[in-house]
Amino acid sequence: MRNATSLKPLPRPKRKPAVIAEWKRQRQAWLASIDPADHIHRLFDHIPGVYFFAKNQDGRLMFASEGLRQRYAMKDETEILGMTDFDLNPDMMAQAYVDDDKPLLSGKTRLVERIELWWDRQQMPDWFLVTKLPIRDHKRQIIGIIGVLRRPQAAEMQLPVFQTVARAVEIIRRDYTKALTLQSVAETCGQSLRQLQRKFQSAFGITPQEFLLKTRVLAAMRLLRETSLTISEIANRCGFVDASSFSAHFRKRTGESPRKYREAKP
Repeated sequence: MRNATSLKPLPRPKRKPAVIAEWKRQRQAWLASIDPADHIHRLFDHIPGVYFFAKNQDGRLMFASEGLRQRYAMKDETEILGMTDFDLNPDMMAQAYVDDDKPLLSGKTRLVERIELWWDRQQMPDWFLVTKLPIRDHKRQIIGIIGVLRRPQAAEMQLPVFQTVARAVEIIRRDYTKALTLQSVAETCGQSLRQLQRKFQSAFGITPQEFLLKTRVLAAMRLLRETSLTISEIANRCGFVDASSFSAHFRKRTGESPRKYREAKP
C-alpha cells in the first residue's frame, strides 16, 4: 500500500501587474453583463441557515434571499422589495438595525458584526449573527449595505454577550403563554429588573417587555393563520390578560386588528 501524501498547490509564477489589471477589467465587464435578477445572490437561496440581504443608501431592501422572505411570511421578492427595517420590525428593533448601518454608509467603518435576536421559521425568537459590509459603485462611493445572517455555533453561544441575557430569553420563549412577569424572569436569572432591562437593551436594542409582547403577538399570528380558535381563545393561549389587551397590542405591532389579519390571510 502506498504511503498517503498530502495534496499541495501547484507551483505558479508571480503574475505581472498588467495581467492582473486585464483580468480585473474582464471581471468588471463580466459582472456588468449579468442580468441583475439572476445574480450571485440567488446562491443564498440554497445555503441552509444563512440569509442574505442588500439595501440601498436609503435603507430600502433591494435583495433578500428566499429564507429571509420566509421569515416575514413573504412568498415573492416583490413583497419585500423597497421595504425598510421599520416596515418589517418593531420600531426599537428597526432603529438598532439602522444605527448599525450609519457608520457603514458614512465610511467610518468597513464591517459590522452583531449578535441579534431574530425570528425562526416558527416565528419564535432565536439568536443570529449578523455581518454587514458597505456596497460601493464604480467610483468607490458607498451606495448601500450588503449582509448575511446565520445561526451561531454551539461554541459561539458561550460568548459573554449571549450568557448575560440568554437565560431570560429562554424563559420567555418557554413560558410566554403563562402569566409571566419580567420581575419574576429577572429574579430567576439572579438579576434586578433594572439590570435585566439595561442588559437586554444594550445587547439587542429592544426592551425585554417588547420582546415578550412581540413573542406573544407572533405566536398569535400563527394561530390566527392556522387555526379556527376564537380571538379570546388565542388571547388566552398566548398569555394576554384578555381579548381587549390582545387586540390593542396586536394592532400596535401589526397595524391591524386580529380579525382583519385573519380575514386577509389566504
